[in-house]
Amino acid sequence: QVQLVESGGGLVQNGGSLTLSCAAAGGTFGNNYIGWFRQAPGKEREFVASVGNISRIYAPLVQDRFTISRDNDKNLVYLQMDNLRPEDTATYYCVADDTLIKVAESPKSWGKGTQVTVSS
Repeated sequence: QVQLVESGGGLVQNGGSLTLSCAAAGGTFGNNYIGWFRQAPGKEREFVASVGNISRIYAPLVQDRFTISRDNDKNLVYLQMDNLRPEDTATYYCVADDTLIKVAESPKSWGKGTQVTVSS
């Protein structure tokens, strides 16, 4: 099972940008779908985006603002977040599984999360 470590969270102003990184170790990185979930205080975790070797999927709320990418040589996945809004404030979790559906619905591997706070 792949181990995931997130980095890059922080405080940013409304309309700003931030890039999250997810470093993966163990497993076969190139065979995994990697994604991001987020959880805001008092809310359930929600899917944000996922990437395979070809496909990418985004939640509607972030479709035109976030970009997910991966570097299989470095075992890294990135989430570029632009035009951030206060409602994007949440803990962001890197996730992994071996199918596109699983990683978007019930991924088996989770990182510990990184906090993103967007001030208004």
